[in-house]
Amino acid sequence: MQGTNTKRQGRIVEANQSAVAEAAGILRGGGLVAVPTETVYGLAADASNADAVANIYRIKGRPDFNPLIVHVPSIEAARELATFDDRAIMLADAFWPGPLTLVLPLREHAKVAKAVSAGLSTIAIRCPAHPVMRVLLSKSGLFLAAPSANKSGHISPTRAEHIANSLGDDAPMILDGGPCAAGLESTIVALRETGWQLLREGPVTSEQIHAALGATPLPLADEKVEAPGQLTKHYAPTKPLRLNADEAEAHEWYIGFGAAGGDDNLSPAGDLAEAASRLFDALHIADASDRAAIAIAPIPATGIGAAIQDRLKRAAAGAGG
Repeated sequence: MQGTNTKRQGRIVEANQSAVAEAAGILRGGGLVAVPTETVYGLAADASNADAVANIYRIKGRPDFNPLIVHVPSIEAARELATFDDRAIMLADAFWPGPLTLVLPLREHAKVAKAVSAGLSTIAIRCPAHPVMRVLLSKSGLFLAAPSANKSGHISPTRAEHIANSLGDDAPMILDGGPCAAGLESTIVALRETGWQLLREGPVTSEQIHAALGATPLPLADEKVEAPGQLTKHYAPTKPLRLNADEAEAHEWYIGFGAAGGDDNLSPAGDLAEAASRLFDALHIADASDRAAIAIAPIPATGIGAAIQDRLKRAAAGAGG
C-alpha cells in the first residue's frame, strides 16, 4: 500500500465515494492523504502509526516539539485518548463537530504515537464537521493526526492546488473537497485545574468559550509550545507583508477589506467571516503575483477578526524569510 501512495504522489482527485475509500486504504497501509476540513486542508496519517506520523513531520519540515491535532469522529472516540471532565464535555457538546480543538490530559495507554503529543502529558483533539473528513474517519476506522497540508510555517492551504504548490513532489493523494468554509485553523482551548487558556484564536471565539464555561481565560504564563499555531513566525508568505495599510505602495499587492479596495478584497461587505474564509487564499494569490511585497488593509479585532489578526501578525513576522 505504501507503494501505491508513492506512485500517486500529488494526484488531486475529486473527493467522491471511491476516492475516499481509496484514501482510507492508503491511511490503513501507513500512507498519508491530504484531506479537506471545514478549517484548512490537513495532511492526515494514522495517529497510532509512528512511521506515518514521522512522515508528516518530515514532509512538512515541522519541528518535533510542535504537537499534532488528532481528529476523531465523536466525543466517545475522543474519550479513548483523553480524560474529559465536565467542562470538556460541555465544550464538546456545544461545539463538536466543529472548529474547536481541546487540549486535555492524555490517557496513559492511549493508542497514539508518542510524536503526536511531542512528549507532553496532554493531547490536542478535535471532532471535525467536514463531511469528507467524517466519511474518511468512518471508512478508515482510524484516529487521524492531521496538521495543515503545507510546508511548516508557510501559508495554510484552503484549496487543493495550494497543497500541490507547497509540498511539490512530497504531496500525497489530495482529496479535493473545494474551498474550506471557515478558512482558518481551529480554535485551541486548554483546560487547566483552575480554569482555561486560549492557545490559538480561531472560528470559535473567546467570547463563545467564555459564555459556555462562565469564566474568563487564564493568561498564558510562558512560551511553551503545547499546541499548533503558537510559534511566533507562522502562516508566512515568501514576500514581505505589511499590515494595517491604508493604501499600497507601487511595489505592493494590496489586499483590501470593506471599503478599502485594492488588487483583491477579503470582503467588500466588511463581513469578518467571509474575510476569514478568504484570508489564506488571498495570501496565496498575492504571493504568486508579480509584485515584490504584500500589503493588507486594517482588520477589526472583534469576533473572528481577532483570529484573523493573530494569523496576520505571525505571517508578517516570518514573511519574506
